[in-house]
Amino acid sequence: MNLVELLEHARQFAIERDWEQYHSPKNLSMALAGEAAELMEHFQWLTTSESEREALSAKTLSDIELEMADIFIYLLRLSERLDIDLTDATLKKIAINAEKYPVELAKGNAVKYNRRDDE
Repeated sequence: MNLVELLEHARQFAIERDWEQYHSPKNLSMALAGEAAELMEHFQWLTTSESEREALSAKTLSDIELEMADIFIYLLRLSERLDIDLTDATLKKIAINAEKYPVELAKGNAVKYNRRDDE
């Protein structure tokens, strides 16, 4: 299933349940943030190594997968409501980031672009 088909599938799911009335951009963005917080809870208090796939139980990994799906569904719905093409927006953002973080300055360096001169 491609992105357009997935978006339509999520939209149809909401329509069948008469949830479109609740899916305003405001509500969708808030729901997305809530789901992102639920995803973060799975990693809260873990060390970096404990957060790696190999260290997670099958149950935790399954729960994480479902939280990520919730986030993605809300993001798809929000993009539809605001008529934003996520593929185009992603390519645009990667191009912007490529300018902010040229390989010769950013490779192996996690410093934010606007703090490079502080070092």
